Amino acid sequence: MAINGFYPVICSTDVAAARDFYVRHFGFAPTFEADWYVSLRHPDAPQVELAVVDHRHPTVPERFRQPARGLLLNLEVPDVDEWYARLVDGAHLPVALDLRDEAFGQRHFIVEAPGGVLVDVITPIEPTDEYAAQYAS
Repeated sequence: MAINGFYPVICSTDVAAARDFYVRHFGFAPTFEADWYVSLRHPDAPQVELAVVDHRHPTVPERFRQPARGLLLNLEVPDVDEWYARLVDGAHLPVALDLRDEAFGQRHFIVEAPGGVLVDVITPIEPTDEYAAQYAS
């Protein structure tokens, strides 16, 4: 069974603010824009896509027309410390979780995006022996 694409669509109260955030801080570029929907793709990694929809739009089933809450987007990068310096020290984005190493194999930090979405910026590191055994070969 073939899949041609798979990407999150964030239900938002402010599509323009979300678009501007991902374009400015993460380098995404719009591939489609309307006042109620924007589709974004990363020019350096065209397989990386993200979209934002106005949570009140009729294409969203009525009982689900609410802004995203509790959504965590993972972004793997080659050098998380460089991203931290740029996003936190430079751009002063709000930090939800400060930069740290995790025993399960990540060095990461989490920033807040518009609308209560979290972006977890990650560089994989060697896991401890306890966690290494839990990875699929």
